[in-house]
Amino acid sequence: MKRRAWIQKAGLFIGGMTLAKTNVEASDLKPQDTAVLDKESLNDRAYWVEVISKMASPILENISKGTFQKNMPMVVSESFDGRNPKVGYLEAFGRLLAGIAPWLALPSDGSSEGKLREKFLKQALLGIQNGVNPDSPDYFAWRDNSKQTLVDAAHLALGFLRAPKALWEPLPEETKKQVIAEFMHIRWIVPNESNWLLFASMTETFLFSVGVEPERQKIDHAIEKFDKDWYVGDGWYSDGARFSFDYYNGYVIHCMLVETLKHNAKVSADYEEKYKRAYKRMQRYAEHQERMISPEGYYPVIGRSSTYRNGGFQPLAAVALDKKLPETLKPGQVRAAMTAMLKKIYVHDIYDKYGWLVLGLTSAKQGNIADSYTNTGSLYEASLSFIALGLPESDEFWSSKPEPWTSQKAFSGEKFPKDYYVTY
Repeated sequence: MKRRAWIQKAGLFIGGMTLAKTNVEASDLKPQDTAVLDKESLNDRAYWVEVISKMASPILENISKGTFQKNMPMVVSESFDGRNPKVGYLEAFGRLLAGIAPWLALPSDGSSEGKLREKFLKQALLGIQNGVNPDSPDYFAWRDNSKQTLVDAAHLALGFLRAPKALWEPLPEETKKQVIAEFMHIRWIVPNESNWLLFASMTETFLFSVGVEPERQKIDHAIEKFDKDWYVGDGWYSDGARFSFDYYNGYVIHCMLVETLKHNAKVSADYEEKYKRAYKRMQRYAEHQERMISPEGYYPVIGRSSTYRNGGFQPLAAVALDKKLPETLKPGQVRAAMTAMLKKIYVHDIYDKYGWLVLGLTSAKQGNIADSYTNTGSLYEASLSFIALGLPESDEFWSSKPEPWTSQKAFSGEKFPKDYYVTY
């Protein structure tokens, strides 16, 4: 029998009166801020905005009011490992901000999208304040001795680093001090010898970016392992000593390694050299990702954390955002491929009736694919592939005509680029 656990701020409840009360109170929180509702008439950008708005609205609406932990049901996997489920609230918020930070950083304008973006930014700033204020009902589990806190502090750090002028600089000085204090507190967490090393490097890199002396050995250890020991070739890293065929190169490794090196490049020429190498590797991985998208828009569902859905395609979106797509890829084909992929996922009913993502891939019936560490908050890793929204509507990524992507060309008899391995 499947086990669904619902966590409220005071602890763990299974069904019963608490759940009923929460559902009633959450009933008015269905997302209302989508740009356009008629999917058939949407252009690609408007469609992306619609999808990410539906994902973001319940989180930002609630956390800006201090009702996030009251109203978000914390469903955990059938095989949940017993960690403090309250960490799921930082998971949801931190992951969401990492994905939408570049979009929120765009200048405000009078468009419907611009007004929505401005609203979300105000809510996000209030959410950060509530998440680090011990007197707030939405104060995150910073002090609960859960190692998971490091993972999602790193995602929050990624959001800050991707949009410091939007998400960091406007914060009240007291909030900045509280954020720094929480990030320094979690230094006690010793990361696993895996992608977790990058979570520590990200939090320390964020502290470095705001003028705090970092624990540089954590940064250097992560860089050394991935730059040298765990690079297996052709744009792929091993997640630790043994290689696993999954999307952790996409969820975490490429982007967090590149961000770590980017923000430390000014420290020494060695960091700069490694940054350039890491970026070339990410570009190569992005080529693989584009080729993974089938002519119809499907992608291989492989490895653990498949509940993160499209989040694994973050590197492809990242090189598009940076306007550093490989020569083999044109903006119109990448946008078309990623849009087709999103439509294969979000055409399905993957939200509960109150607007929260459900465990699974295209259905709540698929909750069996959730891993032992998965909860509702984990699922917002999906937001990471939306970072290309940080490009303005006028950018060629959005304004150019859609073009067939590699697999479409290959299986329709059209000429397509030959592929081969790279050695950097």
